Amino acid sequence: MVHCPELDALTGHVRSFAEILTERLGQRLPAWLDAVRNDNLPGLHSLAAGIDRDRDAVIAGLTLPWNSGVAEGHVNRIKMLKRQMFGRAGFPLLRKRVLLYR
Repeated sequence: MVHCPELDALTGHVRSFAEILTERLGQRLPAWLDAVRNDNLPGLHSLAAGIDRDRDAVIAGLTLPWNSGVAEGHVNRIKMLKRQMFGRAGFPLLRKRVLLYR
């Protein structure tokens, strides 16, 4: 087996990011971003840049106990109903299905 330092670094970063997500350790995210930037891993650099665009919101989402899960569930349900009806009817039928669907 050939030793690949880039793959080892990538594996370490992915595992630590997974731990940050699953354990909700948002306070560790800035250190993780710095560690990713110090390695030559372009794929992770683009992920880090995307996270940096809204760093405060990402950290808050990983640390605060509140979430929008219920609202997102309702939006997902409405989108599913809309996809099922695509091309068949207009807004009035969608409205009835949304209000009557349980």
